[in-house]
Amino acid sequence: MSATSSSPQEVDTDDCLLNYSYIFRDDMLKDKVAFITGGGSGIGFRIAEILMRHGCQTVIASRSLERVQASAKKLSAATGQRCLPVSLDVRQPVTINAAVEETLQKFAKIDILINGAAGNFLCPASGLSFNAFKTVLEIDTIGTFNTSKVLYQKWFKEHGGIIVNITATLSYRGQILQVHAGSAKAAIDAMTRHLAAEWGPDNIRINSLAPGPISGTEGFWKLGGLTKAVASLDKLIPLQRVGTKSEVAHGVLYLVSPAASYVTGATLVIDGGHWLTGANNLSVMQALLQKSARL
Repeated sequence: MSATSSSPQEVDTDDCLLNYSYIFRDDMLKDKVAFITGGGSGIGFRIAEILMRHGCQTVIASRSLERVQASAKKLSAATGQRCLPVSLDVRQPVTINAAVEETLQKFAKIDILINGAAGNFLCPASGLSFNAFKTVLEIDTIGTFNTSKVLYQKWFKEHGGIIVNITATLSYRGQILQVHAGSAKAAIDAMTRHLAAEWGPDNIRINSLAPGPISGTEGFWKLGGLTKAVASLDKLIPLQRVGTKSEVAHGVLYLVSPAASYVTGATLVIDGGHWLTGANNLSVMQALLQKSARL
């Protein structure tokens, strides 16, 4: 495999990397504070770790306090940085308010918001309940707006800040079995552009990051990562492999770094070129649907 397409070392579980090689300066985010929804597992966990390895202190938020408490211990032990676990539901602004208040009491500021809370599953539109469609939009789209607005009101409006919204490429070509998630993520990309234009004068940068197939995530396993039907997935991706959580985290690291100081209202796609070539293979997607239904 060529150097351009080889993947970095990764840990599939929600544990910290055993070894880490710095691409950016290790103190690049020294004294910064990041608030990360969905930070207790998967991509969110790795984002927290990579930011912390560069000097950032973090708050990881989830509906499950037990999950983020366990994750916070791992992250602090591996990086030496403080990590505050908080419980919230992004659909309920009152819980976001409480979590942000706790954060400001602990750290006295918030520099970065990562909107990573999300929900997804495979389902044909014809079989999708009205409530299921609504729930995904409430978690992904409305949750992103709720959290962004609370942070804006409580800190960013007066002090500036950086927001990164984790979205997806599902809507770019119209992915079957994903009308709920694709619609939710497309709305977030639009929200990113609107808020970047409106909040830019307040010294707030807002960007989206859209991952493709990423190994070691709950979504990858649920959406078919373990099935024989996706054994040929690598061949559909121009870089001939799925991505890693660390690669997504490094994309976030760039967007929150001084290197991206003039970048706002953009969407950074990290998918190895998959959205350019991936097709709606009906037989493969049907196999994935059957696998997902058994999980």
